[in-house]
Amino acid sequence: MKAGAAKAAAVRWVAGQASRIEGFRGAYFSGSILGLSDEDELPAASDVDVVVVTEQAEPPVKLGKFLFEGALIEGTYLSAGQLSSAEQVLGSYHLAGSFRRDTIISDPSGELRRLQQEVAAHFAERTWVSRRCGEARGRIESWLQGLDPSAPPHDRFTSWLFATGVTTHVLLVAALRNPTVRLRYLAARDVLTACGREDIYGRLLELLGCAGWSPERTRRHLRELARTFDAAAAAGRTPFFFSSDISPVSRPIAIDGSEELIRSGNHREAVFWIAATFARCRKILAADAPELGERLTPAFHALTEDLGVADWSAMSRRAEEVLGFLPVLWDTAEAIMTAHPDIVEK
Repeated sequence: MKAGAAKAAAVRWVAGQASRIEGFRGAYFSGSILGLSDEDELPAASDVDVVVVTEQAEPPVKLGKFLFEGALIEGTYLSAGQLSSAEQVLGSYHLAGSFRRDTIISDPSGELRRLQQEVAAHFAERTWVSRRCGEARGRIESWLQGLDPSAPPHDRFTSWLFATGVTTHVLLVAALRNPTVRLRYLAARDVLTACGREDIYGRLLELLGCAGWSPERTRRHLRELARTFDAAAAAGRTPFFFSSDISPVSRPIAIDGSEELIRSGNHREAVFWIAATFARCRKILAADAPELGERLTPAFHALTEDLGVADWSAMSRRAEEVLGFLPVLWDTAEAIMTAHPDIVEK
């Protein structure tokens, strides 16, 4: 499917369904679709991210992924309170990129378009870029310093993994790139290669724990993930915000998309999402099929052991390594900002 056709389907979904929710204030595109032209083919392992803005202070639970007119859409609700000013959006590394250009699908009051125009005018100013990088760095620090040794292994692993993965976001934000989720390491490699800092990229992989992985090792863990994924997708009953990511409709992203990365020589870049999906499957199984989850435990343990974080002692040491790396990471982000031709020194 062409990206333009997928976006058109999303527009019709907003007009026919999302716009009918209580307190609807508008909707806009987000995520990787923003980097595609209408004539580009939408990769099989991609979806169309749509953010639905509501006046409710506590918006409904995330819609997640679903098919509509053949397009895979991921719907997210956002409270209008998080978009109350351009300054609030400009300082948020997750929100600002969606308003860099006109992404508005629906805007009954005109407020979203006014906000978008103001954010776009200041998006590339050094002050705001640096503030967004700082927000990402602060997230790493707070998550790693808050790791809970008493949490279930899959929850503890998820906290460590996502905190470690935000190291890539610091660099992507500095380069005015989309802080993508699944492909964050691939995108960070592109940024660092372009500025001749492959050494920093190597360190990011070391901190993740997969710098020395071979394609076969990654593929072996993907095969085990596929078994666990299918079991969790079939057993899942308890609603989690990521539930739609562990479902038949999302299998092409989690499994087929990872296999495609391995085939294309990006096996280490596939590891982050393999690991994240594994942990989410484990959480579903713990809630809804604990006996089955117990039988599948060795596969998850093998993954955490290969990453070097199989127990609390190893994980806490790795967390300290990541925290110790942050000054170097920040210096690299500063250098990227200084060299970027589109960043304005304001």
